Amino acid sequence: MATTPPDAGGTMTGPVKLRHDRVAWLILALVWFSCAWFGSWEFNPNNAVRMFATLSLVEDGDATIDEFAPLTIDKAKFGDHYYSDKAPGITLLSVPVVAAADVVSGQSSHDFIPGFENREFNRFLKIRIRLVAALVCALFSAIAAMLLYDLVARMTRSVDAGVVTALSYALGTTIWGWSTTIFGHAVVAALLVVATWAVWRGTGGGRVPRRYPLIAGLALGLAVLVEHSALIAGAPVAGLAWWRTRGVSPGERGRIVAVALAAGMVSLVALLGYNLLAFGTPFRLGYSGVTDFAGMQQGLFGLTYPKPVVLYELVFGERRGILWVAPILIVAPFGLAAMIRSPSMRAMGWFAVIAAVLPFCINASYYYWDGGNATGPRHAVPAIGFLAIGIGVFWAQATRWSRVATAALLAGSITINMVIASAEITAPGGEPQALRKAVIADRFAPGYLRTVADEWWGYTPWQGLAIWAVVAGLLAGLMLLATWRAQVRTPTRS
Repeated sequence: MATTPPDAGGTMTGPVKLRHDRVAWLILALVWFSCAWFGSWEFNPNNAVRMFATLSLVEDGDATIDEFAPLTIDKAKFGDHYYSDKAPGITLLSVPVVAAADVVSGQSSHDFIPGFENREFNRFLKIRIRLVAALVCALFSAIAAMLLYDLVARMTRSVDAGVVTALSYALGTTIWGWSTTIFGHAVVAALLVVATWAVWRGTGGGRVPRRYPLIAGLALGLAVLVEHSALIAGAPVAGLAWWRTRGVSPGERGRIVAVALAAGMVSLVALLGYNLLAFGTPFRLGYSGVTDFAGMQQGLFGLTYPKPVVLYELVFGERRGILWVAPILIVAPFGLAAMIRSPSMRAMGWFAVIAAVLPFCINASYYYWDGGNATGPRHAVPAIGFLAIGIGVFWAQATRWSRVATAALLAGSITINMVIASAEITAPGGEPQALRKAVIADRFAPGYLRTVADEWWGYTPWQGLAIWAVVAGLLAGLMLLATWRAQVRTPTRS
């Protein structure tokens, strides 16, 4: 049975350097292609309001969405004007993509009368949302999967454990489906993974290269810009950095903190600048002007305290429970427990537990905990990267038959999430059997899918799904071959 070696941070030998690692790059390609191939409804209020704000920034130089306000229930109102009620991170990340699309197409939103029934405006909006989903959300998820692979492969000296971690995270959970949207959940989850990787790789081996606190600070700051709740969800990552640099000299530690804070300030400046442009003051958030959702006035923008009944529903409930949409996560607690029992991995294990539990507690504290239209608990998605670490560690220590069972569970989870990503990541809020009825029976079985091939190239939805299967199968085959070759070069301890 393979055992987990000491946690030596970025100094651990084993897998080749990331930039030369074929397995890592094939993971990135497979995940990015799988996320970018599928899409979500462009008029979903969460998608639409972010894009409306981006269009206003690019085309009008302001953040008002008055002309689009009738098309979304997600909005804020201050005075006589409507605005996006969301944190501005995705909107700002979308600006270069939308600006480029406008230039290439020679079109702007001013060329159309906004409306659900206006097919030309619908197409205009769909193109831009799909581009942002592919070039921002899907790309972040692919990078996170690649870095999780690197982290766990090095931590366990098991390349295949790293692959299982990456696939579990990106394709075995609703990270896949949320990466087809321009919601913020998958992006925040990815940024927390990036920050964790940077902390772990940059510490534990003496002097800390400046690039790692720079990456960690940028990632954490951007996560808060995308979803303000990441200020809480990202706190364990900062705690991990503090713990893993405890042996560094005070002067060096001060420089590390200064670099990370300076990098994080970039996002703070962007937030204050957006607020100033949008609202005339840097100290106002869109959430404070939300219309139609009175629950947002409770506590801090709808957050109060975790409710045990809601926590149960978020994990086990058929309507929103995460184990229904990502059964591979059943394995995670066993791996996290193994980490805590290991003296060399105990700190990382406790960190992963805290970082995984915290998003569920935030979700269970939220007035609108069910997320409205959603498949699975969308506000708890930032926990998935930390749970995936436990899956990888479990795999590295498992017996042959435990690995067979885990592989079967992972295959089932990937199948479930292929169905979700292709058919419906935003199941109707009132449906008690979200996966079985709203996704499988009402959307997937009749062939109501959204793929690049059927939306843009004239193929049928089933043909579009088949094209994905062929390309993804080829990439997966190459990845498994590269994994086998790498594992031969770097055998696990026994």
